Amino acid sequence: MKAIKPMIILFIAVAFVIIMIPAVLVLPFSNDKTSGELAEQLEKKVKKEGNEVSANEMNSVEVAVYRSNAKKIEKVPMETYLTGVVASEMPADFEEEALKAQALTARTYIVNQLIGESRSGLPDGADVSDTVMHQVYKNDDELKNQWGSEYKSKMKKISKAIKETEGQILTYDGKPITATFFSTSNGYTENSEDYWQADFPYLRSVSSPWDKEESPKFYNKVVVNTADFENKLGVSLSSGTTIGTVVERTSGNRVGIVEIGGKKLTGKQIREKLGLTSSDFNWERQGNRIVITTKGSGHGVGMSQYGANGMAREGKNYEDIVKYYYKGVKVQSSNKWLNTMTAKK
Repeated sequence: MKAIKPMIILFIAVAFVIIMIPAVLVLPFSNDKTSGELAEQLEKKVKKEGNEVSANEMNSVEVAVYRSNAKKIEKVPMETYLTGVVASEMPADFEEEALKAQALTARTYIVNQLIGESRSGLPDGADVSDTVMHQVYKNDDELKNQWGSEYKSKMKKISKAIKETEGQILTYDGKPITATFFSTSNGYTENSEDYWQADFPYLRSVSSPWDKEESPKFYNKVVVNTADFENKLGVSLSSGTTIGTVVERTSGNRVGIVEIGGKKLTGKQIREKLGLTSSDFNWERQGNRIVITTKGSGHGVGMSQYGANGMAREGKNYEDIVKYYYKGVKVQSSNKWLNTMTAKK
């Protein structure tokens, strides 16, 4: 028993040393207050098809809008610009899915404009105007004055449409499309080449039966005195009852070509020269006046806004709507093009 005691004492001593040494090493620091930590603050990145851009960079894309009345340039963040466009281009009381479809067309348009080089008709430093030359835009103060007590409810609805389609654009063959739109069809949309020279494979004529019931702009009537009619069109009318002959119609059933007194005019030319709402027209002489009746409102190419609202009422969502009016398109993230824009800044 006596021989075992020294071994026990030795074991206890070794254990004591092992336990106490770490405590002694830590002791000098035990009363120090913590003054700093190893922090980690990584900037949030957004994955972008092989590239990355920060969320802040995406939000920093600005649109330089030429305010035609004030004759000055107003720079606004892209999503703010889109809110002002959708609010100006489509009635806020339209269905939410129609407003989302409008948000897609507006975003696609401005992305296309910003990555392109064309600034024709604009002062230096401007990206777009605030007129139908590009897209109609009104700022927040202007919308408050326009909407009055309805401002909050209407802005909430518009903002929701922008938010729920955030970052989305329409593409064809991997590129942003020319996302044209107009108010009211005559029952059909137009092939792009029937109104403009450009032939876009996604801007094809489609049936749009909703407009007749949806739109207060479906029918319109104007009266032009005979002298003005002749002067504006550069023609001389005969004394007969017939005033010209439609010799060609477009795919969208609008007037293609009219022959008047040996002169040929396109429906587009007549619409523009006489200030008609549509190139689907008919007329008759009443004494020294020409009474002109039109169907539809706008050029007829791309998405019909009242048609979109009709589709939304039937339960179609915004993707259904845009893919109906723009053939073969995809709804795609704008990240790739936002990266191009931020690189230019």
